Amino acid sequence: MSGTVWKFGDNVDTDVLAPGTYMKGPLEELATHCLESVDPQFAAGVQAGDFVVAGRNFGAGSSREQAAQVLKLLGVAAVIAPSFAGIFYRNACNLGLAALISDSVGRIASGQRLSVDVHTGVMENLTTGERLTCEPLPEHLAAIVQAGGLIPYLQNKLETER
Repeated sequence: MSGTVWKFGDNVDTDVLAPGTYMKGPLEELATHCLESVDPQFAAGVQAGDFVVAGRNFGAGSSREQAAQVLKLLGVAAVIAPSFAGIFYRNACNLGLAALISDSVGRIASGQRLSVDVHTGVMENLTTGERLTCEPLPEHLAAIVQAGGLIPYLQNKLETER
């Protein structure tokens, strides 16, 4: 995977990712408000394959799975942070969005280009040429993300077992 970095700080919570004011509307409308209180340009500017790179405790707050859904709907390839709220981490993987743990995020800036291999944990900052690392996704979670989420993963598994 390779794309442009959108950088955020610590404690990005689910209310910022999926604002409660818009929760009753369609997911597509909710996505247009993703992270708007932190970066009003994010939802309109993020491109398929881009990365959200953030500080500690990404996805804190409520257990709303829409926080991960809107990132995936907007085309985010992966979220990279030193730590995640547990529910967000699992929601992301279950929805087919890679959540990668890395202590190298301080060496990555917004707007830089990044290449990431979720299987090996090798990240390359294509802007600076620096080689960085993240924890590889565990094999079972990588398979879920690669299938597009838990439901497609289980559907594929059931079909192959028949």
